[in-house]
Amino acid sequence: MLITHDTRCALDTVVDLVNTAPEDDAAPDGLADVAALADFVRRHDMSDVGVLSEFDLSSVCRIRGRFGAIFAAPDSRTAAGLINELVAAAGTTPRLTDHDGYDWHVHYFAPGASVADHLAADCGMALAFFVVAGEQERLRRCEAPDCRRAFVDLSRNRSRRYCDSRTCGNRLHVAAYRARRKEAAG
Repeated sequence: MLITHDTRCALDTVVDLVNTAPEDDAAPDGLADVAALADFVRRHDMSDVGVLSEFDLSSVCRIRGRFGAIFAAPDSRTAAGLINELVAAAGTTPRLTDHDGYDWHVHYFAPGASVADHLAADCGMALAFFVVAGEQERLRRCEAPDCRRAFVDLSRNRSRRYCDSRTCGNRLHVAAYRARRKEAAG
């Protein structure tokens, strides 16, 4: 599957957005205030975003939950329905642009769109490409029992199981190794 630069940026953005949600009641919210949202917008180099407000924050948190549901969708039909609702509500307006030193690419949000509509349109379309290509199963949640972070499996054979092999994957492999050693020692 060919993934263009702007689609890859949108995928990275939506994964990071979904992963800002607290995993449980004790965990902090990665978008706790407007300053955190502004930092998120800066980190992801989002263009055409004006001054952010509490309304923007609540709108982004609302669509964050909808994106989370897409990563948890049991099948492509469910994912497609969720993506269609998200993208339609954003008032998608595809247009070609070449700003900030980037070559031609497509923006799906309307000029002057809110940050929530910007995210819903661009990130929703990036996820839509995966459903269209029959690759919805690449939109995953970490299989570590104590982690439910979202990620996009871009491995060649669709075998990635953990959000990060250096943390979750390594931790579980070490635990399995220790359990085998303990069992062998009797």
